[in-house]
Amino acid sequence: MEWTSVRPALLCAVALINFVFVFGTGADFVRFVSFRAIYHNITGGAPLCRDAVPWSVALRDSEVLRALGVDLALLALFSVQHSLLAWAPVKKACQSALGVLNRAMYCSTTALALQVLMRWWQPVTSAPCLWSVRSAPWDIWFPLICFVVHFLCWAIICSILLIFDYPELLGLKQVYYECLGLGDPLSLKSPRAQRLYAHLRHPVCVELLLVLWLLPTLPLDRCVLAAYLSFYLALAHSLDAQDCAYLSTQLHSKLQLFSTPQGGADQVNSNNTEQKQD
Repeated sequence: MEWTSVRPALLCAVALINFVFVFGTGADFVRFVSFRAIYHNITGGAPLCRDAVPWSVALRDSEVLRALGVDLALLALFSVQHSLLAWAPVKKACQSALGVLNRAMYCSTTALALQVLMRWWQPVTSAPCLWSVRSAPWDIWFPLICFVVHFLCWAIICSILLIFDYPELLGLKQVYYECLGLGDPLSLKSPRAQRLYAHLRHPVCVELLLVLWLLPTLPLDRCVLAAYLSFYLALAHSLDAQDCAYLSTQLHSKLQLFSTPQGGADQVNSNNTEQKQD
């Protein structure tokens, strides 16, 4: 069997394995960041912290300091991997070495870094909580409110990822286009869309911030996780006026498409095509 016939099948297999691995890691991350903390509060599990311990004592406790050191090291590992592989010289070198599998490799290593973070994360149970909702009836209602908000946030995040071309984000579309001889899918997008993608690496900042901070109980290790990722998200994109104008134009065209009668849909589609060519 010739290599030219084996290579497309091999590329597709690697891309599909990456897709499954990243998807499974995303589900684990939802459980780790969101539902595990809320479920623990609703079911009344073991205490996540010790409010009777003063902060002055807790911050000198070797067990607390060791756990915080491990957690910060895991967060640093994730951010270094996530940023280093997105750095232009490294990205160019990986692109020349891996070709269409470059994006899949980036997603796989990101998922692997997240798996390491989640598996070796150290809860801090020997320090006070920054807050904890325990008074009735809010000890029941507030966790339920958090559950609903988190569920809606994750639903919105999934919807936004689909809008931003989920197969392309995970490197699956690049392999598909390569096998069909269609080239790089990003090159087929308008220059304004490519500029937006370069500036907006994380299109779900507001929803992630809600998920990170809106909890019925906030122990010290969760505060470190939320603060670190919030700061990282704030540094991860650099939208400017042109990007905001492009987003506004695209949103207006989508709303116009849904509000236009069937007879006027062709005119709207024509206008949208002109906007994409800008």
